[in-house]
Amino acid sequence: MAFSNDIITWYNQHKRDLPWRDTTDPYVIWLSEVILQQTRVAQGLPYFHRFLSHYPDVGSFASAPEGEILRHWQGLGYYSRARNMHNAAKTVVAAHGGVFPSRYDDLMGLKGVGEYTAAAIASFAANEPRAVVDGNVFRVLARYFGIDEPINSTGGRKVFLKLAQELLDGSRPGLYNQAIMEFGALQCKPQNPDCANCVLRLDCRALKEGRVDQLPVKLKGKASRNRYFNYFVVEEGDRVLMNRRGPGDIWESLYELPLIETPRSMELHELAADKVVMEHFGPNAGLKLVGGPVKHVLSHQNLHAQFIAVDRFEGVGDKKMNWRYVFIKDLGTLAKPKLIYSFLKGLYG
Repeated sequence: MAFSNDIITWYNQHKRDLPWRDTTDPYVIWLSEVILQQTRVAQGLPYFHRFLSHYPDVGSFASAPEGEILRHWQGLGYYSRARNMHNAAKTVVAAHGGVFPSRYDDLMGLKGVGEYTAAAIASFAANEPRAVVDGNVFRVLARYFGIDEPINSTGGRKVFLKLAQELLDGSRPGLYNQAIMEFGALQCKPQNPDCANCVLRLDCRALKEGRVDQLPVKLKGKASRNRYFNYFVVEEGDRVLMNRRGPGDIWESLYELPLIETPRSMELHELAADKVVMEHFGPNAGLKLVGGPVKHVLSHQNLHAQFIAVDRFEGVGDKKMNWRYVFIKDLGTLAKPKLIYSFLKGLYG
């Protein structure tokens, strides 16, 4: 149909030269798709090249230690994606003989691979006629067809997935999927789209009705909760005390400084008198603010962090805490959240 042809014609004239578009290798496409989820291309490109350089095939990815994978992922956030990738790579080695699958049904059996990622890999690598629907595609379809259904509702997803599959160019599914995603990223942008120079402008319902800035519709999620993190810098010569986070919360298995979370923001004199702080650092510990307060925004969480140097540490501690001293020169070998990485880089260079 005209819609698909116009999108593909536009794509052939305006597409960006991106490395994963020069291959049909499902492993390489998988790397790019997972890395670029909720990540801008400019930010994701160095990570893509880093992972492909260190792990040129799925076997090398599967055999790498998890901590190494997390360290290379450092700064991208959503660390569960990296752990899921590691799990998926191991599954490919164990269940697919080390050959990364390119069929949609096989891909859906891999950890962390959902409908979108499976459709993208299957259509790009094997030209399987599966429509890809990401944020860019939702936006293009909602505006062009004037769809009011919320894109993050169950009913809305069904509407968009059905429409996307109907519009798919069956003879060129991979090309069409690339085209509509790129169109949404470059032309039909979330803010200030270039409607005056759009190839779809004559039939775009949102443009005709003056609703471009109102579509797509998205239901509001739950409000973000605030958390208050107090990080403690405890040095012993050329070593610093570090903590490895456990399961059941953000940043699982990543390294941070010793942390005491409080129900609200607390001043130094309040922390010094806090029962938990005294239990861990002793009643005579000297506290000095060396960083923050800083706000770090995650999905559905706002972290309010401050960094406190501890003098006269009496080593009371808690055997249950996963704290250990690490040589400052070796901090670069540990996978850390961006918040901690940035602070330590500023502190030690």
